[in-house]
Amino acid sequence: MKEKLIGKVGHYFDNLGVAVLELTGKLKVGDKIKIAGGEVEFEQVVDSMQMEREPIDKAKKGDDVGLKVSEKVRPGYKVYLV
Repeated sequence: MKEKLIGKVGHYFDNLGVAVLELTGKLKVGDKIKIAGGEVEFEQVVDSMQMEREPIDKAKKGDDVGLKVSEKVRPGYKVYLV
């Protein structure tokens, strides 16, 4: 299965290790994503995400979701569904 671009990082909260993803595709808990940009490229499974501080199971195109990430990211990094 090939990777599909589903959005980008809009903001990163350093103190929380949380990235805000601006989605151009669907994302749900349990999906495996790859975040890539600059020198950074890593994969992780989405174990939880939030929208407007409420836990959600799935998100759609146009949603901005908060997601705990395993590495430091920057705005503009691309997010792929793996």
